[in-house]
Amino acid sequence: MKHPLANLVITGACGGLGRAMAQAALARGARVALVGLDRSVLDSLAASAPERCAVYTPDVSNSEAMQAMARDWVARFGVPDAVIANAGVAGGFDTAEASDLAVLRRMLEINLLGVATTFQPFLKPMRERGSGVLAGIASIAGRRGMPGNGAYCASKGGLIRYLQSLRAELRDSGISVCTVSPGYLRTQLTAGNKFAMPGLMEPEAAARAILQALADGREQLVLPRRIGWLSNVLDLLPDAWHDALLLRQPRKPRAGEAGATAIPGLGAASAAPPPSCEKAAR
Repeated sequence: MKHPLANLVITGACGGLGRAMAQAALARGARVALVGLDRSVLDSLAASAPERCAVYTPDVSNSEAMQAMARDWVARFGVPDAVIANAGVAGGFDTAEASDLAVLRRMLEINLLGVATTFQPFLKPMRERGSGVLAGIASIAGRRGMPGNGAYCASKGGLIRYLQSLRAELRDSGISVCTVSPGYLRTQLTAGNKFAMPGLMEPEAAARAILQALADGREQLVLPRRIGWLSNVLDLLPDAWHDALLLRQPRKPRAGEAGATAIPGLGAASAAPPPSCEKAAR
């Protein structure tokens, strides 16, 4: 089923993949709800088409804030054609460190719960209309656990299963559910990675591919495609062999280490998060 993309809601629109998708959609003449935490970046984006944009800065894991955002957008521009839940965070994780338990909790709140709170306010209006697209930006990392990256892999693995469940629930409703699983994107959040990043992709190229996939009604998208093939091949290896390969790679930096990126609201989930909305490194 083909879908128009004239009205979009994009979370994590401040940088990396989210910003690239917002720019591409605006260039095509779409109306775009710009959702993120860095208002100055969002305002700069909106300045290119102020009559077709609105800027929102909620914490995506706060359901009341996301519902308020949705009510305002629908009142001003109507029910969106597509909602792209792109906001996410990444970082290393060590179960032996008590402080990292807060990292796991916050990552699940943003990367998994945040997708459901993004979709929830729009689901009934889309269902009543009989059309729409719900897209969750997962990750190739959600397919297999990686040493030192357990929190991120768990959040993205859970997201893949959540999107599968939602897709089954909405089958034949006219609403498409798309699981997007990028590999590595060249963003601020991958800049600190010291391990190999095969298939490293520019966010602008990924954004174009994602918007086209959503317009075409695709249910699955892996970027770049060869990374999906590589993942499938590696999954054929015995676990011990697979783990041995990954253990040779440097770990992703943990919070506070050199190269680590900030996780909004870490350690104070109820407090206002610091300005940051770069999409998570995958």
